Amino acid sequence: MQLIYFALSLFFLLSLSSTAFFCLYLSFFRFYCFSKNRFYSPPSYPFIGCLISFYKNRRRLLSWYTHLLSHSPTQTIVVNRLGSRRTVVTANPANVEHMLKTNFVNYPKGKPFTDILGDLLGCGIFNVDGDLWSTQRKLASHEFSAKSVREFVVKTLEDEVHLRLIPLLHNAARTNAVLDLQDVLGRLAFDTVCKVTVGTDEQCLDMSRPIPAIVNSLDTATGISARRAVAPLFVTWKAKRMLNVGSEKKLKEAVEMVHEWVSNIIRNRNLNNSNTLDHNHAHGDLLSRLLSAGHSQEVIRDMVVSFIMAGRDTTSAAMTWLFWLLTKHPKVEQAIVDEAIKLSGDSETASLGYGYEELKDMKYLKACLCESMRLYPPVAWDSKHAAAPDILPDGTPVRKGDRVTYFPYGMGRMEELWGKDRLEFKPDRWFQNGELKPVSPFKFPVFQAGPRMCLGKEMAFIQMKYVMATVLKRFEFRPANENAPVFVPLLTAHMAGGLKVYVGERKEQKSTI
Repeated sequence: MQLIYFALSLFFLLSLSSTAFFCLYLSFFRFYCFSKNRFYSPPSYPFIGCLISFYKNRRRLLSWYTHLLSHSPTQTIVVNRLGSRRTVVTANPANVEHMLKTNFVNYPKGKPFTDILGDLLGCGIFNVDGDLWSTQRKLASHEFSAKSVREFVVKTLEDEVHLRLIPLLHNAARTNAVLDLQDVLGRLAFDTVCKVTVGTDEQCLDMSRPIPAIVNSLDTATGISARRAVAPLFVTWKAKRMLNVGSEKKLKEAVEMVHEWVSNIIRNRNLNNSNTLDHNHAHGDLLSRLLSAGHSQEVIRDMVVSFIMAGRDTTSAAMTWLFWLLTKHPKVEQAIVDEAIKLSGDSETASLGYGYEELKDMKYLKACLCESMRLYPPVAWDSKHAAAPDILPDGTPVRKGDRVTYFPYGMGRMEELWGKDRLEFKPDRWFQNGELKPVSPFKFPVFQAGPRMCLGKEMAFIQMKYVMATVLKRFEFRPANENAPVFVPLLTAHMAGGLKVYVGERKEQKSTI
């Protein structure tokens, strides 16, 4: 019926002059769309859809989507534009639960997603569906839950933080040097994840050494891959890839270096191991456990790249934003310091690192991390692709092949979810009767939810708590300038221009808790 109605209108319009046709056609189409559609959409036009408004807002997609979602009655919008598939963007927890859990099988990553990241992530766990994902998930789940892995992570953090990070911060405080805290935390995260994943020591925190080439290659590969996803016309990057020119040529070169770096580590490990099963586990790192499982070198390579990507960028991004927020909220910072001092024990053990149990007890610090990630999530959005037509719980129709995106950045800014003070940094919102209150992962999906819930969630909190508590107990930070930082969403978000700070030694104090 809709097609007949639309065809009759076109027949009438074609009898008019070309100018009148064009004007009346645009007016009619916009009126028809907005009066008949059951979903909320940006201003759209025939054939090109919302391409014009998308292009105008391409450099501020986060705030644009958040604005649209906050004005949508269902906190869901439909974005349809020339050169890209129809996209449903939602900040509605019921929809998030539907796609990530209730109807999980209908919302795989999908080929459009794997095309975007396939060059870099290959068949790694973050870029596959079906049996291959299930197999890797079971293997990774077993390894991440092992007590020996947790102990290895804590020991690695102890070495990196006390032997490298703290001396670096002491030197910055002594010389009154401006330090890019985002860069430092990124270096720390990369050193840590390399030791935990592949057993190598990249020594990125040694500022006297040049940054390893692999770091620059990873930055290039992730940046270009992310820009593929938000390109106004997807044919642009596909054409450049086919011709091997411009950014796609740089991406190819960067990916080749990343893959070769990981492959060399795997080959050397295999070469040096006379007894793979027993000798591998003696290393303690994740690579040794993957090799013991008997996967092919290519699969292991792609899994390792995925784990390094996840462990390197997400935790450093989350800590960067929390350190900045604490410079604006000294009372919150003091509460973290009090908790850290209380859990560090007596004077004889206070200089040592925290154990796993002490880190688990840092409830206020966890609330601060959650509140920071609510406002500045390491992954601003994540997409799936509908395998079959569906209807979301809020009534939004989904077609086969549609991209369906849940939007943690926007969800953290919805008044319906977090109240009128949603834009304020308030860690106390995570407590109820003095205890951390459970919050639905579909309302706060920074670690995904459902079957794809992040396996490294607990490990990420352990790492962030260890670094934040150990550093804040000893140092305080002052921004080098008062300009508001800019949130930049790539594969994982970062702060544009870094976080430039002055470092000061914190006066020795006792807990007030």
